[in-house]
Formats: sequence, C-alpha cells, structure tokens
Amino acid sequence: MITVRDIMTTPVITVPPDMNIASAAKILLDHKVNGAPAVDDKGRLAIPLRHREALALRGDDGADPERMILTADPGRCLLLYPRAIWEPIQSELMSKSSFNPQIRSLQRLLVGHADEVEMDGAGRILVPPSLRQYAGLDHRVVLVGQGNKFELWDEARWHEATAQAVTFPAGELPAELDGFSL
Repeated sequence: MITVRDIMTTPVITVPPDMNIASAAKILLDHKVNGAPAVDDKGRLAIPLRHREALALRGDDGADPERMILTADPGRCLLLYPRAIWEPIQSELMSKSSFNPQIRSLQRLLVGHADEVEMDGAGRILVPPSLRQYAGLDHRVVLVGQGNKFELWDEARWHEATAQAVTFPAGELPAELDGFSL
C-alpha cells in the first residue's frame, strides 16, 4: 500500500506572489512541482496529481476510492483523510465518554465538522464554506502530507505554524520525544 510519506515533497515549496513567472516556473520545475494548490472562487481544491493515489485508498468494504473525509483540526487547519482511514478514527473517538468536556469538544470539532467530499474527474474536491471559514482558507493554500492524512492550511497560517514549530525553548520538548532522533 502506498502512503502519503512515499510521495510527499519536503520541504514545502512556495514562491512569493511578486516573483516573475519565469523564475517561479524554474523553481517549480527544479522541484518537480506540477502545480501549486489553490482554492478557487467556488471553493474547489485541485489535488496535485502525485497525491491523488494516496487519497484514493479503497477500504476493505469496497468503498468508493474517490470519497474522502475533510474535517476541522484544533490547529485551525483542515484534515483530509481517505475514507477507509477516517472510519476507524471516528469510531474510536466516538467510543470515548462524551461526559468528559474535553472529549466532547473534540468529538464536536472532528466528527461534527466531518464532511464527505468526492474528487471529481479533474481531481478537485469542494471544500465546504464552513470549513473554508474555520481554517481561514482564501486562495493560497498548502497541502501537507502527514503519513495517513493531509493537512490543508491557509498559506500564511502554515508559515506561522512552521515558524513556531521550530522554536522550542530549552528543556520544553515533550517528554514523549525523549530519546527520539531523526
């Protein structure tokens, strides 16, 4: 089975809007980028070709591989899952006690905002207006592979999040990362 990690590109490649088109095209070609993700005026996101196979995983139930789940993330981005990957996550989350306010909030956020989306013949999905508003998506977006899912970020928020991610004050790394090495 192919995973997102097998086909994702790191680091994220972006070009500034004021760059001339020839320079931008050279950068994109040098990094084998065949398009930059953007949400159009109708809320459609064209999934880059290299990511479509990872998203079109067919579950054991023979589910339509074109159907995916798009939901909200606490970090103000969106999560895009192949349906076969999402279903056990949703079941696990909903099996937790809704009497715990934190669990109930997470259930509301993740499951309550979960929307089934379908890739059309042109490889686009429609991002519902409520999810676009939640994540602050305008036109410029970043699609980030995260193993079994993708994160969909507003480009400016993505740059802010990555800037914060690389600044760990001394001694404040989570205990779960003790002994972890890249």
